[in-house]
Amino acid sequence: MKLKINELNPNVSNPRIIKDDKFKKLVKSIKEFPEMLELRPIVVDEDMTILGGNMRHKACIEAGLKEVYVKVAKGLTEEQKQEFIVKDNVGFGEWEWDILANEWDSTKLNEWGLDVWENTDDIKDIEEVKDFTESVNFIIKCKDLKEIEKLQSKLATSAVKLNYDEFLIKVGL
Repeated sequence: MKLKINELNPNVSNPRIIKDDKFKKLVKSIKEFPEMLELRPIVVDEDMTILGGNMRHKACIEAGLKEVYVKVAKGLTEEQKQEFIVKDNVGFGEWEWDILANEWDSTKLNEWGLDVWENTDDIKDIEEVKDFTESVNFIIKCKDLKEIEKLQSKLATSAVKLNYDEFLIKVGL
């Protein structure tokens, strides 16, 4: 069933929010693919209070929609309503990252709201690990204290996390 958006009552006790960039992505998603709202309607109780879809409702308003699809959940107790609100937002599953990386476009996934890897960061981290490994190998060979001090300062700002004292013990210094 389709209702005017202002006939729905946002749930003031909704414990889930979407902010900032993620909210903007949701608004964009609704503008680009409004048909999805019919496939996944906002769930309301008999009083038209939203049980599932508070953030979609808010994003629909931001997107300028005047009507939305709703499903009325009839006959629920207050406890069942609270349970629904939480269970509707719980993510039980996990992403299969290998499939996503190999079979999906990371740019599209990001546009659709999924937090994905950024290949440029991956390359930067790989280069940093490579530089770090070369430094460690050099220090192990010559045990040069000046080089160890340089590495110590590099470790302090590095994405490669390693306890410096543990490192010295491992290389025999």
